[in-house]
Amino acid sequence: METPLQRIALKTIALESQSINDLSKFINDDFEKSIRAIEKIKGRLVVSGIGKSAIIAQKIVATFNSTGTPSIFLHAADAIHGDLGIIQEEDIVMIISKSGESPEIKVLVPLIKNFGFANHKKNILIGMVGNANSYLAQQSDIFLNTTIEQEACPNNLAPTCSTTAQLVMGDALAVCLMELKGFNSNDFAKFHPGGALGKKLYWRVADLYKNNETPCVFATQSLKEVIVEISSKRLGATAVVDDKNNLLGIITDGDLRRMLEKNNSLEKLTADMLMSENPKTVGANELAIEALDIMRKNSITQLAVTDNNKYLGFIHLHDLIREGLV
Repeated sequence: METPLQRIALKTIALESQSINDLSKFINDDFEKSIRAIEKIKGRLVVSGIGKSAIIAQKIVATFNSTGTPSIFLHAADAIHGDLGIIQEEDIVMIISKSGESPEIKVLVPLIKNFGFANHKKNILIGMVGNANSYLAQQSDIFLNTTIEQEACPNNLAPTCSTTAQLVMGDALAVCLMELKGFNSNDFAKFHPGGALGKKLYWRVADLYKNNETPCVFATQSLKEVIVEISSKRLGATAVVDDKNNLLGIITDGDLRRMLEKNNSLEKLTADMLMSENPKTVGANELAIEALDIMRKNSITQLAVTDNNKYLGFIHLHDLIREGLV
């Protein structure tokens, strides 16, 4: 049975969900005009706002920058106190507001519209507004409607549904631009070189396996030599190669245990009798995250690294865990 607090939380979620669903009514010609204008931008997208809308503006700027659209945040209050110089000749300005009537915005809008440059070209002004009859909506060159029925706040005051609608409208713009520009995972990686995300997008198998030992034996080497090689190199496996360093197979700790269970006579066992042929391998230039995917699908903890079947070394699950890829 729902408690009073649970009912409040569920009502909040329902109201915010409705505010998102209602945005579909506002995906119109002006929405597309804003996309086309930003796509052709030669400068940057300058995003501004006041109060909670300013915080949403900062997040939208971050999303645009990380997806290939150069953007910068300009606080509406700071703009009218000296920071208006941030806006350059080829920039587009987007102001975000629920009411469209904030005093700072009423001062800022005419400054932007009359700013002008040597060639008398004006900056395009996009207004993302929750009030179609507001000053900002009426003064904007392009109007993005984020009107909501009510806030989730019990007093219908605290920005909740309105900021959610603004955030989602910003995401819709960013995703449309990504599609238009053909922005792919390689492009995304350029802007996310740090942390676990950057490693997943950038790090190659070659960045990891070279730090490991390179255990290997020839096909004719004895069981004892195989055990010594596996133990000394501490990777839980060894490659079996021919005299040209072609990979013939691998032998793991598990292979040794299974062999000991099945055989009473060990003296004549050689590496080619113990190895698993056609083992799972990965190329040195493959993404490290792809190596992890192979390990997961096959329930294994190491992969032989090869180049045209030439043995290069091993990458281990521990390497991926150590670098935060798991």
